[in-house]
Amino acid sequence: MSSVLEEKEIMNEKAMARALTRLAHEVIERNEGVSSVILIGIRTRGIYLADRLAERITKIENSKVSVGELDITLYRDDLKQKTADPEIIGSQIPVSVEGKTVILVDDVLYTGRTARAAMDALMDIGRPQRIQLAVLIDRGHRELPIRPDYIGKNVPTSKEEIIAVQLKEVDGIDRVVIRTRNK
Repeated sequence: MSSVLEEKEIMNEKAMARALTRLAHEVIERNEGVSSVILIGIRTRGIYLADRLAERITKIENSKVSVGELDITLYRDDLKQKTADPEIIGSQIPVSVEGKTVILVDDVLYTGRTARAAMDALMDIGRPQRIQLAVLIDRGHRELPIRPDYIGKNVPTSKEEIIAVQLKEVDGIDRVVIRTRNK
């Protein structure tokens, strides 16, 4: 008996844009500006969200914020379970993280393992003054004691459900869907 994935849109393009604008305001307020802030997107979708957040912050503050990309492939705790050789793309951080406030940006926070891997990767690059975490979706089910500083939307889920963040840069559309297996 095959099962079909049922899909329900939980954020459309406008809702995503509003959430990112709100996050930009929260970042500015919590950090009293952005003079020492660096946004670092976690591959893959976190990079695009970090770029969008930076654009909004620049419009609001009239001040540019540096944006980097973090490849956590070698820091994942499930690397041994993967059968294929991992594709290492590398991290691109345009400025030193020493003494800065680094905001890691990702699309979905689930178990916390990706965020932990990102912090490990970041600490190998340098020692920021503080690390904050911004996510578009927090779906719960943490396995590690990690809590985001900035959340676009809380979406309580079951472990069987899948949250898919779709971005124009990758998927040709901006939306967030929840997929449920129908038996």
